[in-house]
Amino acid sequence: MADLFAPDDLPPVPAEAPLADKLRPRALADVVGQDHLTGPDGAIGRMVAAGRLSSIILWGPPGTGKTTISRLLADAVGMRFEPISAVFSGVADLKKVFAAARDHARRGEKTLLFVDEIHRFNRAQQDSFLPFVEDGTVTLVGATTENPSFELNAALLSRAQVLILRRLDATALEQLLERAESLMERPLPLDAAAREALLASADGDGRFLLNQVETLYSIDVPQPLDPAGLSALLHRRVAVYDKDREGHYNLISALHKSLRGSDPQAALYYLARMLTAGEEPLYVLRRLVRFAVEDIGLADPQAVVQCLAAKDSYDFLGSPEGELAIVQACLYCATAPKSNAAYSAMKSAWRSARETGSLMPPQNILNAPTKLMKTIGYGKGYQYDHDAQDGFSGDNYWPEEMQPQSFYAPTERGFEARIAERMAYWDRLRAERRPK
Repeated sequence: MADLFAPDDLPPVPAEAPLADKLRPRALADVVGQDHLTGPDGAIGRMVAAGRLSSIILWGPPGTGKTTISRLLADAVGMRFEPISAVFSGVADLKKVFAAARDHARRGEKTLLFVDEIHRFNRAQQDSFLPFVEDGTVTLVGATTENPSFELNAALLSRAQVLILRRLDATALEQLLERAESLMERPLPLDAAAREALLASADGDGRFLLNQVETLYSIDVPQPLDPAGLSALLHRRVAVYDKDREGHYNLISALHKSLRGSDPQAALYYLARMLTAGEEPLYVLRRLVRFAVEDIGLADPQAVVQCLAAKDSYDFLGSPEGELAIVQACLYCATAPKSNAAYSAMKSAWRSARETGSLMPPQNILNAPTKLMKTIGYGKGYQYDHDAQDGFSGDNYWPEEMQPQSFYAPTERGFEARIAERMAYWDRLRAERRPK
């Protein structure tokens, strides 16, 4: 069994290969930023130590080493490496791969089938893996940037272990820079501040960073660049953000919870993350309106007014001027007093309505537009509140078969504190005027 160090049978890298290929790790121990998996106590490290590999799904951001780890895994446990991409492969390609794997299995050679972008396969294609994984024809290693819980079949997930790769941090990215400088035998033409800016621009993507480094080495730079010079020469990595996938829901969740937690600075950060990545502003505005009625409610009734005004302002001004209105609504919501009393009241009232069915309201509050309805008692004894003392009759408005319920319990925050006082006053009058 091979160990975690470089295998002897890896082919040499051509001189004209990109820098990222030249620096591709030759052993699992050389993979940066994923020690929680590849280290001695990590899931991959333990598999290699035992010489036995189970099917796995590698889930992580782009440029974190999924393909490299898979190739090195095959070498480390002495398996044949068969890579395919779900983007370019179909059912016919899979049949060929499985047939070849069976032929090799008859000769005692096990196959590690690496499927890049495995989430791109549809459900039926994913199901086609199951019999070959179960009978050991292949050991599946799938790579995905998307949450496997949403994108992969439950049957496939039950037969594979999901391992999460981390976004490369500054320490891991710095290791890549040092390896590049060692290979090129000269330092990068950057001052200290520009070096930090270069690391930040990669946004955790090692492959992107090395491509940037290769560009820097290919240009004649007479003096070390400062951050401004680096920015003029290179572009930043575009933030990973798919509007219909997990990154979208993670950010809107972070925005909502920052608003609920009354942190205007964090809320503004996540709002900026979404809008600068291309999120539809009206989607954000819809969520702000929902937040205003769910998490602020009557603690500050102006919150929903502010959010709807922001929607109208954005419609009127467009982008980018209209985005300031969204910022204002976001900050208003974040700094407003919070209450979910209306939201809780709604859920309780809806539940009670479902449970009580079709109970009739008391006859005294029913309209009686016909003589028959008056004869049978509709509207009899109704007390017109405007004619009552204090404009409050204290009458009963609940069905006779049902005890009065309490759904809405205002908090002592913001405007709801005044509502709570008013409701307590009415409760006191109601008790005084109730028939003995």
